[in-house]
Amino acid sequence: MDADERELLEQTLRKTMTGTSGTGLDTALADLGWTQMLAEEPDTAVPLVFRLLGETGAHASVLNDVVLRETGGPPGRTPALPYTGGLWVEWVRDGDAGDRPLDPGLPLRRVAEGGPVPLAGGRRALGWWLLGTGRTMLALARRHVLDRQQFGRPLASFQALRHRLAETHVALEGAEAALTAAGDDDTSPLLAKAAAGRAALTAARHCQQALGGIGFTAEHELHLHVKRALVLDGLLGSARDLTREAGTLLLREGRTPRLVEL
Repeated sequence: MDADERELLEQTLRKTMTGTSGTGLDTALADLGWTQMLAEEPDTAVPLVFRLLGETGAHASVLNDVVLRETGGPPGRTPALPYTGGLWVEWVRDGDAGDRPLDPGLPLRRVAEGGPVPLAGGRRALGWWLLGTGRTMLALARRHVLDRQQFGRPLASFQALRHRLAETHVALEGAEAALTAAGDDDTSPLLAKAAAGRAALTAARHCQQALGGIGFTAEHELHLHVKRALVLDGLLGSARDLTREAGTLLLREGRTPRLVEL
C-alpha cells in the first residue's frame, strides 16, 4: 500500500468511524476489507484502524480479530481476555453485554476465567487505540485554552497549563515511538502498551485540569475519552500492572532491553 492509497484509506475510515460505531462499524469495516487487510498488511491496518478508533471515539470488535489471528484460531469467535485485577472479559460482537456491562460505552462483559492467549498483538493494538484517545483529549484541551480567556488573557498564556499540555504531548510522542518500535516478542509490546496507557492517563489528568468543570459535563466530549482511556488501560494489563511485569521479566532475564525495545 503506497502513501496515496494509505491516505485515501485513512480518510475513508475516519469518515466511516465518525458516522457509526459498534455493530454497525463492524459491518462497515468488513465491507472495507478489514479481515483481508489484517491478514495481508497487519503492520499498516492495526495502527491505522485502532488509532482512528481512539481519535473518533468509535468502537468495534476488531480486538477479537487481532487476538484470534495471533492464536491461529478460526475467525468470528469471542475470546476471553484478561483484565486488570484478575478479571476476565469478553468483547461481545453483537453489542449486547447484558444489563451490567463493565462500561456502558463498550460491550465488555465479565466472564469466568479464560485460558492462556497470546497478548503481544492485542497489546500493540490497544496501545494505538489509547494513543488516539490521548491525542484527541490533547486536541480538545488545546482548542479550549486557545479559545477561552481568564483575567483578560487567553488560558494558553498561563505557564502552568502550558507545562501540563507539553508534558502530555511528550508522553504521547514517547508512546508512539515505543509502539512503532514494538516487535513480535513479548517484552516490547508489553512496554509499548504500558507507555501508551500511562500517556493516555496523563492526557486524561492534565486535559481535565485544562478544561476545568466543563470537562465533566455531558455536553462536552472529554469525559467520554477519559472513561474510554480508563477502561482500555485495564484491558490486557494496566500500565501499572505491565510495569511490574516488565520489572519481573528484567530481574528474571538479568538484562535490560535495548533502547529500541523501550
